[in-house]
Amino acid sequence: MKILDQSEDPSPAISYAGLIEKIEILRSMLRWASKLERADIEKVLRQASALRDEVMQLSHKERFVQAVAEPARVELSRGARREALLARSFIFEGTFGDNPQLLESLEIAEKAAPTDLPVLIDGESGTGKELMAKVIHANGSRADKPFISVNCGAIPENLLESELFGHRKGAFTGASGDRKGKFESAHMGTIFLDEIGELPLAGQVKLLRVLEAHEIQRVGSDETIAVDTRIVAATNRNLRRLSEEGKFREDLFYRLSVIHITLPPLRERRDEIPLLLAYFSDEAAGILKRRPVRLTPRLRDFLLCYAYPGNIRELRNVMYRISCLAGDTADIEHLPVDVRPSSASPAAATAASVVPNLMSLGDAKRAASDEAEKVFLERGLQEVGGTVAELARRVDMNRSHLQMLLKKHGLHSKDFRHRNGQPRDKESGSG
Repeated sequence: MKILDQSEDPSPAISYAGLIEKIEILRSMLRWASKLERADIEKVLRQASALRDEVMQLSHKERFVQAVAEPARVELSRGARREALLARSFIFEGTFGDNPQLLESLEIAEKAAPTDLPVLIDGESGTGKELMAKVIHANGSRADKPFISVNCGAIPENLLESELFGHRKGAFTGASGDRKGKFESAHMGTIFLDEIGELPLAGQVKLLRVLEAHEIQRVGSDETIAVDTRIVAATNRNLRRLSEEGKFREDLFYRLSVIHITLPPLRERRDEIPLLLAYFSDEAAGILKRRPVRLTPRLRDFLLCYAYPGNIRELRNVMYRISCLAGDTADIEHLPVDVRPSSASPAAATAASVVPNLMSLGDAKRAASDEAEKVFLERGLQEVGGTVAELARRVDMNRSHLQMLLKKHGLHSKDFRHRNGQPRDKESGSG
């Protein structure tokens, strides 16, 4: 049986990820074949599985060099790469900047999304791993099917098998009826296994069987149930190191990490902070049913330069807190106590808290550049009376990009529209 015929493929070689995908398609077709005997199907499935394992054992660099980069890709600037993703209608719930590592992760996600290959996402806690999993789901062929999220670290070990695979009535004390597991609920869709590194070894064996056979057994039942589920896993731990220590199965690691995505921490993506402040301010305002809160210059400076050890999750929580506690305007005192700068003096607070958190001279330059950009946009909107289309024409800028910049700086065109020939009072906080 021929998996790859070079005479039919004009390219000199197929990517390893592409080969794995072809093997997976073959396995899926054989599993449902009606004209072959079951023994023959099992034999070919075993052969395909063995070949797949051989491919997956190859080095990370060799496997993905063609999966993440086109053969003769022209080097683009960060901004151009970001705009190219948006121009291709890449669905992303939220906002992102032009950090090279994040752009690479998004480009890998874009290529992986249309396939059914397993994806492993790693990164510090709060970097947006579940959001990335939803991005992969939303841009794939299963977007209209269920997305089921499972926190592997939050399920007691004695209930893990029942949660993932379901149980039959009477299988154990308290099993008063048949129950579907997460894998059945995610049939034809995507299952997101968060904190996969916390999965006990017994659970790892069960999960490996699902990846190999695409079948599950409910607790207390001998019947196998076929499941067609795309698996995306996430962890904030080093699974390769855990596998070397015998705490995580090496074969499971290789099966989960066919596509491997690493998300950088927010401190390495500081260009996103103004975007995220505006995004979560608007989100909080919508939930609280109020206008977006305005930030004093002192608070905005602090939030732009704060280190965010909890990453995006911490920034989101901070914005929700100050949106709830503040009136129209938020200041330093609305921050959580453990986040506030220690000095009571406003000037000293800014100096003591902002400067030490600046990671480089480049950060200071970017902050100054952001402020200049905001002033430029404010003056432009005043001149055109808040008409975004006219401002885009005057500065020769794509309208959608201009709207993104306005959102980044919390500027609302309606605040600059003229009323009886006079500009309105501007309420352009960071919402």
